[in-house]
Amino acid sequence: MRVVIRYFFRFVRLVLTPFMLLSEKLSTPKSVTRSAEEQAAADEASKQLALYQFSACPFCIKVRKEIARLGLNIETRNAQHDPQHRAALEAGGGRIKVPCLKIQQEDGSERWLYESGEIKAWLQERFEPA
Repeated sequence: MRVVIRYFFRFVRLVLTPFMLLSEKLSTPKSVTRSAEEQAAADEASKQLALYQFSACPFCIKVRKEIARLGLNIETRNAQHDPQHRAALEAGGGRIKVPCLKIQQEDGSERWLYESGEIKAWLQERFEPA
């Protein structure tokens, strides 16, 4: 019975994934407007960030929309289909759970931030224009 349930939900995800990705494309907000200097500073700060995500995860979509709204150039790493990124997520963050924002601190240490709401709040606190 477990196998039937597992395959049922895989089928549901398979059917819903294109609709979720299309919805993301159609509903992604325009980015905020910054001066050239402010955008350069945001781009430089976002080089220290990486988002581990699955392409069709609704919570990852929520974070990617916020990244687009804030006009950030954060590297996205697919932990679902790339075994290297999956292993790095597990080794660094301690678990395979997405979305996860890897923050490279100025002192060289790493911070792994889970939960879409916490990631959005951190990004807004750090990058929201005044």
